[in-house]
Amino acid sequence: MRETGASSRFSLGHSKGPSSAPPVKGKIAASVALSLLEVIQARDLPGEILESENPAQTMPRRLGLSGVVDVQIRRLRQQARRRERIDEDQVRDLFHLVLRRPDSEEVFFQAGQRLAGKMKPPFGIVRLLPQKILFPLARRQVEKRIKALFSRPVGSFVRGSFILEARGHFLLEMDPGGDACHLLSGLAQTVLQRYLCRDVVVSHPSCQALKHERCQWSASE
Repeated sequence: MRETGASSRFSLGHSKGPSSAPPVKGKIAASVALSLLEVIQARDLPGEILESENPAQTMPRRLGLSGVVDVQIRRLRQQARRRERIDEDQVRDLFHLVLRRPDSEEVFFQAGQRLAGKMKPPFGIVRLLPQKILFPLARRQVEKRIKALFSRPVGSFVRGSFILEARGHFLLEMDPGGDACHLLSGLAQTVLQRYLCRDVVVSHPSCQALKHERCQWSASE
C-alpha cells in the first residue's frame, strides 16, 4: 500500500561539498521531472479559490502548492528550455515522492500525456492515410519520444496494431510497484490519438510488478 503525505526532505537538487565527486552526466530529460511536478501542482489546487485567498498559505499540506515545489518548477522550466538532462537519482527521488500519494497512477498518467511533446502530424495528411500506415507512424513516434526523454528504449512493439511489451525496464527499477508504468500509457495514448484523430485508450493490462511475465501496453477504441 502506498504511503500518503508529503516528504519534508523533498528536493530534486543535490548539494555538493568541496570533496564531492564531479556530477554524473544526466540521462533523463529535465522535462520528465518538470511534468511530474506540474501535474502535482495542478492536481493539488483546490476546486474553487476566493479572489483574496492564497492557496499556498491556506492549504500548506498540499505538496503541490508548497514553495519548495514552486521553486523546483521554475528551475526545471529553465533546464527544459535548454533541453538539459538530469541525473537518474533526482528522478528516482521524485518518483518516490509521487508514490507516497494515493493518486500516484493518475499523476504518472497525466505526466505522460504532457511528455508526448508538441509534435502533431499534419491534419490533412492524416485524413488521407489509411490506418495500416498511421499505426506504424504512431509507434515510431512513441519509440522516438521515449528514447528522447530517457536516453534508452522501453521494450519494443510486437505484432498487432499497437502493442508495446517490455521486461525488466528501468521504470520498474525506479518503481517496483508498477505505478510509474502508467506514464507510458499516458504518453502513448496521446501520441496515438493525434495520429488517428479520435479517442483511443492505451491501457496497461499486464505488469511485471503484478507477477505477470512482462509489461504490456495496448490500444483499444
